[in-house]
Amino acid sequence: SLVVLFGATAGAYGAKLGSDERELILLVWQVVDLHSKKVGTLHKSLVKADNLDLSDQCREVSGLTPEGLGKAEPLDRVLQQFSQLVSSDLKVLGRNSYTLCSDGQLLIRQVLHPETSKKNFLLSDCFYSFYDLRKEFHTCYPSSAPVKDQTIKTMAEYLGLGTDEAEEDFGVWQVKTMVAVIFSMLSEGCNHIFTEPETVKHKYETGPCLLWLFSHLPPCSSKSETVDSETVIRARGLPWQSSDQDIARFFKGLNIAKGGVALCLNSQGRRNGEALVRFVNSEQRDLALERHKHHMGSRYIEVYKATGEDFLKIAGGTSNEVAQFLSKENQVIIRMRGLPFTATQEDVLGFLGPECPVTGGKEGLLFVKYPDGRPTGDAFVLFSCEEYAQNALKKHKEILGKRYIELFRSTAAEVQQVLNRYMSTPLIPTLPTPIIPVIPPPYTIATGSIRDCVRLRGLPYTAGIDDILEFMGDATGDIKPHGVHMVLNQQGRPSGDAFIQMKSADKAFMVAQKCHKKMMKDRYVEVFQCSGEEMNFVLMGGTLNRSGLSPPPCKLPCLSPPAYAAFQTAAVIPAEAALYQPQALLPTTRTPQASAAAPPAVTYYPAQAAQLYMNYTAYYPSPPVSPTTVGYIAAPPGAVAAAATATHTPILPQPGALVRMQGLPYNTGMKEILSFFQGYQYAPDDYNGLIQLSDQARSVLQAPKEWVCL
Repeated sequence: SLVVLFGATAGAYGAKLGSDERELILLVWQVVDLHSKKVGTLHKSLVKADNLDLSDQCREVSGLTPEGLGKAEPLDRVLQQFSQLVSSDLKVLGRNSYTLCSDGQLLIRQVLHPETSKKNFLLSDCFYSFYDLRKEFHTCYPSSAPVKDQTIKTMAEYLGLGTDEAEEDFGVWQVKTMVAVIFSMLSEGCNHIFTEPETVKHKYETGPCLLWLFSHLPPCSSKSETVDSETVIRARGLPWQSSDQDIARFFKGLNIAKGGVALCLNSQGRRNGEALVRFVNSEQRDLALERHKHHMGSRYIEVYKATGEDFLKIAGGTSNEVAQFLSKENQVIIRMRGLPFTATQEDVLGFLGPECPVTGGKEGLLFVKYPDGRPTGDAFVLFSCEEYAQNALKKHKEILGKRYIELFRSTAAEVQQVLNRYMSTPLIPTLPTPIIPVIPPPYTIATGSIRDCVRLRGLPYTAGIDDILEFMGDATGDIKPHGVHMVLNQQGRPSGDAFIQMKSADKAFMVAQKCHKKMMKDRYVEVFQCSGEEMNFVLMGGTLNRSGLSPPPCKLPCLSPPAYAAFQTAAVIPAEAALYQPQALLPTTRTPQASAAAPPAVTYYPAQAAQLYMNYTAYYPSPPVSPTTVGYIAAPPGAVAAAATATHTPILPQPGALVRMQGLPYNTGMKEILSFFQGYQYAPDDYNGLIQLSDQARSVLQAPKEWVCL
């Protein structure tokens, strides 16, 4: 038997059903006996939603009102009534089992499963298997419209069924028409058989997939698994403490591939709020994209397309040791961080205790080490069930030796990432190769009133420099060197804005006229002509709107003493970002002796980053801070010495002479910083020849020896 099921939410209808997270407000169903071709009673039940604010489309299509829904039962009670009434109808028809049949995938996968998951009650087993009438219809009638274009109305029209939608209540007509379509498919001319229902996975399967287990084998190996780019998405904005199970719950109703959740880590090995998720097929991936900006708790999650290559970078591994560790099925993985370097397997097992036994004893432990065998303080532990893992997590920040230990849920992909990161660390730190030494020409951001710049607003958050250059088309040849400036927010993510410095005001005007409201990916981008002064205002944290310029919340000359503008650090600039140069942002200092002694920067560009326009500066809103995505690596001593000889300007004698502090209160002064480092000695005489100090700054630095010079 089939139970033909139709439903509607308080929001979008049709192809967008469930995409707006609105709650279910209507269920209509009827039992169909496929053998006797008899039907049971048609049932229609309203559902009381927590939010009774109906969309205009819902009011127009369904004819329902908040007043009528306010008298209905909540979803959990309606589903109980559904089970009872279906059982009663089956008994009348002499049947005892059934499978649901719905118009497409959306009602089951995008509405019922996500909503019940958020409301913390379980669906009965019948909702984990169903027939998609659209697919069954296309199988029975191959010459009909493609599955994605099918609707109840188009199926009825194809069969020539004379049903009038206006004569029936909303939902009743849909179910009656679906039943008529099913009977047509069962007729002697077709004899369609319902044999392969759609399935919804009850739970996410953790552990490694063949991709991880055999990725160390040659590509031609029959055991290796490829990753289809049409099955992968990137989720962004996740709470840092979210686990793979939390992400699987966010995508409840969709089938994620085994081990298909890969949490992304930052350069420090900590989770960065992103994850790559691999689904079993492209259809599931497309449904996942419809959950863009759905909520996990109070946070909305952004969902974008990703590639198989992206997934391999995060989830792929090359270690036999890791493959063996992850080969145990259905294990819960816990990550331990902060272990003493002398900790042994016996110490870790003793710390966990008998209440949380490790799978396989010592074989269930994996210590993370550097290539030379030195411990990193990290380890991964396998547990056979959720209960043991929960007992282990209760030991978070308990003491082992003289250190407190952090414990977190982990995933197979995180194991791969952490091991790959540490195992790829060179034994002797070296600069990346090839390196091209470049002493860049003096460069500052224009601050004049000439309108030779353009502002791009509304960029897709995934847009990069290549996308902007492609968007500009032939006008890329008129961009000044290093003239593309991406504006990032305080979390280091793209804000959707960018500024471009053109070679002349005429060129800027032409670009604004040509590219305004031109499409980039799936969004149109606004392009405005502006001046260097206006651009600088926004890059320094101000706002630029129709009412004019709004200055940054803080005055830039007060950010630090003038003498500190003289500091320059030799650096390696990654391909995706250029060195954040404070001297290009701060206005000219008011002390002439400070500005006169500024040493030139020695900058190193990797070969792949030396292309024109590929290096850009990332700016944050006020108060300005150095981008956390930029890596600072000391330049070779020979290059620094050569630069010093050429300019006769003293250079700091060693890379360790400077430290950078992040997270300072905005009202912090020099004395507070020096007090923070109280107890560390320095030699003021070593610095007098390096930095031109004002009298006030010199008097502070020549204070007692327990202060440190930054």
